[in-house]
Amino acid sequence: AHPSGQNSHSKHSMIRLTVQMILLAFLVTFVACNPPPLPLDDIVIEKTFTPDRCDRMVKSGDFVRYHYIGMFPDGKKFDSSYDRSTTYNVFVGRKQLIAGMDKALVGMCVNERWMIKIPPQLAYGKDGYGDNIPPDSILHFDVLMLDIWNTEDKVQIKTYHKPESCGRTVQVSDYIRYHYNGTLLDGTLFDSSHTRMRTYDTYVGIGWLIAGMDQGLLGMCVGEKRIITLPPFLGYGENGDGERSDIPAQASLVFDVVLLDLHNPKDEITVEAQSLPDHCPRKSVVGDFMRYHYNGSLLDGTFFDSSYSRNRTYDTYIGKGYVIAGMDQGLLGVCVGERRRIVIPPHLAYGEEGTGTKIPGSAVLVFDVHIIDFHNPSDTVEITSVKPENCSNNTKRGDFVKYHYNATLMDGTYIGSTHTFGKTYDVVLGAGQVVIGMEQGLIGMCVGEKRKLVIPPHLAYGERGVDGEVPGSAVLVFDVELVDLEEGLPEGYMFVWNSDVTPNLFSEMDKNKDAQVDATEFSDYILQQVKEGKGRLAPGFDPQRIIENMYDNQDRNKDGRITEDEFKLKADEAAAHDEL
Repeated sequence: AHPSGQNSHSKHSMIRLTVQMILLAFLVTFVACNPPPLPLDDIVIEKTFTPDRCDRMVKSGDFVRYHYIGMFPDGKKFDSSYDRSTTYNVFVGRKQLIAGMDKALVGMCVNERWMIKIPPQLAYGKDGYGDNIPPDSILHFDVLMLDIWNTEDKVQIKTYHKPESCGRTVQVSDYIRYHYNGTLLDGTLFDSSHTRMRTYDTYVGIGWLIAGMDQGLLGMCVGEKRIITLPPFLGYGENGDGERSDIPAQASLVFDVVLLDLHNPKDEITVEAQSLPDHCPRKSVVGDFMRYHYNGSLLDGTFFDSSYSRNRTYDTYIGKGYVIAGMDQGLLGVCVGERRRIVIPPHLAYGEEGTGTKIPGSAVLVFDVHIIDFHNPSDTVEITSVKPENCSNNTKRGDFVKYHYNATLMDGTYIGSTHTFGKTYDVVLGAGQVVIGMEQGLIGMCVGEKRKLVIPPHLAYGERGVDGEVPGSAVLVFDVELVDLEEGLPEGYMFVWNSDVTPNLFSEMDKNKDAQVDATEFSDYILQQVKEGKGRLAPGFDPQRIIENMYDNQDRNKDGRITEDEFKLKADEAAAHDEL
């Protein structure tokens, strides 16, 4: 053999051996990277996400809603609920699922996510499933649990805030106003009254709501906050909310509710006296005119109006339809100074429409009122008197009186006092120098007498009042003491003779004997008669003004002089002429 041939043959053998070894190494590497699935004896669960809270875990017999992705061990997807945009809804433990899934889902919580690996003997076995799942396939399911409920479930209520005072709770046939957030069991928001900025208003317990809500709202207090969880058969059931599709079929519902208002169509107003005066001589009746302050709020305490903020009372007739019906009722039978709370159902207030932004429709209203005063248009001056032992000379029209007073409103608010200035108030009765009610109240008094006068506004300062001092339509209270009395002249007279009139009256006045009396001669003569006690001027008036008026009346032709032909005594005047 040729050496070279031997050498050539050995070289080719070594090349073939090297190629075979490379191919063997590649096959080993390929098998190591893609190993065949290992056989499983049972399900395998990998928990990929566990929520912080787990209020309920799946039990056999529960109904569940979940999303899933079905894959083979190599990651190839064969099915997904996400692709159908709907959860998979099924009872667990009733053989409605493959055995491995029936077993694997037990113990899951809402919002928990598991990777579940199921061997073929607990899946579709040797037969597989159609064209999608070959025989003897190990199946992987990426599962997200969204809902759990049971046919034995009832409405679940969890109260997380309750007001300290709860005088009334929701009963069947009550009408309520409440805010809510509605979510699915996994927390997905499907509706909220807060986003609409309007309460949900409805009757309770008579079928206006889904059955679970009808149950879950019973027993609530105004201001209470509770979470109401409903199984679907007490919610929207198999069909969900239909075309809206916000609530899927067979979904548990969670409502976070705060109750704002509560009444019954049969309700009347409720009145709670908060403060009563020690003395109440009179209570309000239909037809009275009242001045009162108020704070108005909704039943949950939301403020909507106040007379205090305007710094002015609310003034109105009561029982005549000038105010809402409930207030008309609530203001009857009150005392001046009383404070009371009046709760008015909407059918006696602003009804289903409300007033717009401040008072919503069907709202119960709460008024805290303080009665400042009231009167009736038929009222006269009310007089309470304390007389001295000797009380013989009584005041009458035309008398000049001096008196002290303290003046207040009916609620005690100070108006004024003569004591502040240390001098009396001096008036002529019947001359219009004080309000009508005061003139009436001062008639018939004697010096030293004390009176309390309650004067209704139509005999005082009326609807307008006195700016900055006396409110409009205010009843006034005067504590009066008569200090001095000067008897007035007969009505119609501003000057009278205390004795017989001299027959030479004109000539006595005519000092310069020019057959006429000028203003100075007239004034000097009258003042001299008063000084000597022969005559009297009407008290309480400016003497010079009285004399000027007397002179003007005597000067018939208005030439500034009085002749003897013009001069007449009042007793000689015709009845139609009234000399001042």
